[in-house]
Amino acid sequence: MTTVAEIFETMEWGPAPESDKPVLEWIARSSGEFGHYIGGQWTEPKEKLLFDVMNPATTKRLARVSQGTSDDVDAAVAAARDALPAWQALTPHQRARHLYALARSVQRNARLLAVLESLDNGKSIRETRDIDIPLVARHFYHHAGWAQLLETEFAGYEAAGVVGQIIPWNFPLLMLSWKVAPALAAGCTVVLKPAEFTPMTALLFAELAHDAGLPPGVLNIVTGDGDTGKALVAHPDVNKIAFTGSTEVGKAIRRAVAGTGKKLSLELGGKSPFIVFDDADLDSVVEGVVDAIWFNQGQVCCAGSRLLVQEGISERLLTKLKARMEKLRVGSPLDKAVDMG
Repeated sequence: MTTVAEIFETMEWGPAPESDKPVLEWIARSSGEFGHYIGGQWTEPKEKLLFDVMNPATTKRLARVSQGTSDDVDAAVAAARDALPAWQALTPHQRARHLYALARSVQRNARLLAVLESLDNGKSIRETRDIDIPLVARHFYHHAGWAQLLETEFAGYEAAGVVGQIIPWNFPLLMLSWKVAPALAAGCTVVLKPAEFTPMTALLFAELAHDAGLPPGVLNIVTGDGDTGKALVAHPDVNKIAFTGSTEVGKAIRRAVAGTGKKLSLELGGKSPFIVFDDADLDSVVEGVVDAIWFNQGQVCCAGSRLLVQEGISERLLTKLKARMEKLRVGSPLDKAVDMG
């Protein structure tokens, strides 16, 4: 007689797809082509300055976005500079209201953002829906709270001014929230360049911010490749650069801003080791290791990419790890039953 345990062990996972129809309709409203968001307005896409954004799961084109030029960066920085006095003239509580509005808008549009992030980045819908997008909303709520404490907790401090922000492709919208929310709370205005591979949720966020009533010029989005980022880093009217990405590019940015007086924050790559001793619970270790290295397809700057194991348990641990790895489910990022997109 077949036992319940045997039935569970032999069951196959059926597909549980999330619909991409709302996202494709949103893209189609712009005819699949997007300009920059500068000074509260969308620039007109220019045919010769468009590049393809691909769905990594299918290698099909998702949309076409604009390649930012130095003129585009100039316009975005000028818009941010023009908006700065009025933004800083608001009381911290007034700025907090804008951040609360952004957080609520993210929550209202969570499904649209989650599906778009999965299509653009390739990560599983379970991660975008259950981790990334809820965290985006929480960051704006969190910094709305801090905005109201500025006068007491940060007495005597002043906002940096116009902040240029460059974010990576592994957590596109989450990294946007990490950088945009505290900058706006502090009274800064922002020019943000998303990664050229994953700009779509930043563009949708700009639309949501516009609809939520964020004043023109407070947030500006310029899409493009490394040359666009270089123009932003080198711009003389930017007061601070915030960059998340590779160590190599971070070093280049550090050299570029040296002596300019710009403030700088860098979040770069690293090698995070697991150290396992012979008294460890190996089953728990296996789950921790697999989650640490394959969460977000392993595209995490602090992924557990090294494993240091006490010699006496190395064979047992590796055997368990291999068995667990064989059961990872890889498939369409919109399938809610997969482990990796």
